Amino acid sequence: MQVLPSDVVAYNRTPEFTEGTVPAALRASHSTKQGVWGRIVVLEGELVYRIYGPPAEEHLLRPGAEGVVAPQDPHEVEPRGTVRFYVEFLR
Repeated sequence: MQVLPSDVVAYNRTPEFTEGTVPAALRASHSTKQGVWGRIVVLEGELVYRIYGPPAEEHLLRPGAEGVVAPQDPHEVEPRGTVRFYVEFLR
């Protein structure tokens, strides 16, 4: 998983999602626009984060272990049981 560049600044974020409210679009392959980074913040539970790469990666996110979404990298998330999370967008 990539690391957020030190010069990016947050400009937006999603509402909090749970295992029952995760939009279908986040559960399927999607990507951010050019120049837009994402930070997946899990507040409770666990979330599987898949990056299609190359190289392909899979990470188990939980509180304190955030996911970084690089611009235009195809990815998806999958709740693992009860979860509460949001996505912050940076550029």
